[in-house]
Amino acid sequence: MSELTHLDDDGRARMVDVGGKLVTRRIAIAAGRLDTTAEVVGLVRSDGLKKADVLPTARIAGISAAKRTSELIPLAHIVPLDAVSIDFGFEESAVTIRATASTTGRTGVEMEALTAVAVAGLTLHDMVKAVDPAAQLGGIRLVEKRGGKRGVWRADAEPSSEREAPAPHGASRRAIVLVASTRAAAGTADDTTGPVMAGWLGSRGFDAAEPLVVADADIAEALRAAVDEQPAVVLTTGGTGVSPTDRTPEATHAVIDRELPGVAEAIRTAGRAATPTAALSRALAGVAGRTIVVNLPGSRGGVADGLAVLDELLPHLVDQVAGGDHTGRPITGAGGDEPVGEAERMEHGGAPHA
Repeated sequence: MSELTHLDDDGRARMVDVGGKLVTRRIAIAAGRLDTTAEVVGLVRSDGLKKADVLPTARIAGISAAKRTSELIPLAHIVPLDAVSIDFGFEESAVTIRATASTTGRTGVEMEALTAVAVAGLTLHDMVKAVDPAAQLGGIRLVEKRGGKRGVWRADAEPSSEREAPAPHGASRRAIVLVASTRAAAGTADDTTGPVMAGWLGSRGFDAAEPLVVADADIAEALRAAVDEQPAVVLTTGGTGVSPTDRTPEATHAVIDRELPGVAEAIRTAGRAATPTAALSRALAGVAGRTIVVNLPGSRGGVADGLAVLDELLPHLVDQVAGGDHTGRPITGAGGDEPVGEAERMEHGGAPHA
């Protein structure tokens, strides 16, 4: 059984020190419901209550509450929120509430999402109480969280006997980074992309070993060996251009069973926004058995752009490939901030690997 982190050795309440945690993109989704009457649901949907603008008012209340969570919950940290969104749904005699909160920081935003649902629900209750004073707010719960050392956690994947969730559907959390660079392999140039990719994977809960740097001519053998180890993810960098020595796409095509053209195109599109020559990339993405293989460009700026695309896609993709039930959805209304900021992307710019 896990220890309660908000208690010290003497059982006294404390604020957890998160200073040593990694800064990562973190997302939390919470849900709840207001059980009422079919009449009230109809009035809310048609905006027929005397207190008008019911849903917009509840939405603003929930967003405002999320921003003030640290004032309401004594031991919650002050979290710089990237975005908060609140959506409502309707059942025959209930209004459902779903809040998504996101941040780029050292601690999660579960409490912000839960607080948003609670206050949005209380506001709904206030708006409908004249018609149904017996309405009941309940079912407030955490549905999903992403980021930090555990990667993706979902309530519907929790074991019934304990509260420590395994990797989704037993998925492997191993990842391999391959760097295709003839000069770096020969020691005449530094590898500046591999460590960035390995660090990014590690911050998202993957077990990523030191990057393997190989010459362009050896990428096919290295990629096949990596896929044979059956990790969850293989990320490559370099060798995706049109130079006669660029062979990474050919090596990738030889090992994957199914292509993911949308992923590769999204990465190219992200790169073109800053570098028009990104359109020349022949990078591929695909699935080899249960291993996801993605080619990234050979510059640090290109890698930053590619990782920004993968930040939202990779958790859901890993879950699906591992046999998930496809219940994950793209996070909407949660902001589109990249895990690597624009200033850092510019700092990471550089010539592609040879």
